[in-house]
Amino acid sequence: MLPLPGFKDQSNIFLLRQIPDTQKIMNAVGDKGKKIVVVGSSFIGMEVANALAKENDVTIIGMEPTPLDRVMGSKVGKLFQGILEKNGVKFVMDAEVDSAVPKSSVANAVGLSQVGGIKLKDGTVYDADLVILGVGVRPATDYLKDNDAVKLEKDGSLAVDDNFAVKGLSDVYALGDIATYPYNGPGGNGKPVRIEHWNVAQNMGRAVGTAIAKPDLKQHPFIPVFWSALGSQLRYCGHTPDGFDDVIITGEPDAEKPKFVAYYTKGEDVVAVASMMKDPAMTKAAELMRTGQMITRSDLKNGKDVLTASL
Repeated sequence: MLPLPGFKDQSNIFLLRQIPDTQKIMNAVGDKGKKIVVVGSSFIGMEVANALAKENDVTIIGMEPTPLDRVMGSKVGKLFQGILEKNGVKFVMDAEVDSAVPKSSVANAVGLSQVGGIKLKDGTVYDADLVILGVGVRPATDYLKDNDAVKLEKDGSLAVDDNFAVKGLSDVYALGDIATYPYNGPGGNGKPVRIEHWNVAQNMGRAVGTAIAKPDLKQHPFIPVFWSALGSQLRYCGHTPDGFDDVIITGEPDAEKPKFVAYYTKGEDVVAVASMMKDPAMTKAAELMRTGQMITRSDLKNGKDVLTASL
């Protein structure tokens, strides 16, 4: 929840974390035709907006210059903005939210308790029958705050080692969103990361099971993979703990139905790959990354195809 005026005082402002949250949102949408403001232009916000835009008036308010900018970069972010705009989503970018205002301040409706709009720092108010927040995720570790044996990181997560064993404890492991672990994929160099994708949590579970059953076996780090129901399904592998300095896009990103592969590079390393309608490229890249054989930025610039690279 945003720590700004009005957000805790009014109804019809929703988070999206559990199934009951989805049910509450759909109940508020009701018979469709609602004005919906989504605050946040990363994956949660974009996916919610895309799902609701067909039968409602949906506006995304984002702090970034382009949607998904931090994770996907401006080039790919603009592609997805275009896809959602075709589906009817409106965007207000480079915006700062000031407050949530009650319904009576933007319409002659009764009931101060229901949200009526989102006010920006510049004074603009966007009317809303309901507001959905996609502004960040925090680990669900409140149950550990008073446990003297456990040390939580600043973000509330648990620091673990390469086998996902909790540091400072014996025979205790942490998996999924609550675990900050050393990332050893391309460009990672053991930097602590916390990745919020269920595929990563599954792979952590496999790694922990192996570590318990075969403690002397050296494990190869897995490569994070996720996908998103944006456009014709975004696929992504790798991670960018130290960011990226270039994005090389191949295929047909500007087609009516985009088909492309985007390679995120840091120096000569390809640290992540995103694809749309090109699933084999992402799958092959993930395996090349896992085995330390991923092609380089120079290879891509010279026209090398990831699908022809040797494993």
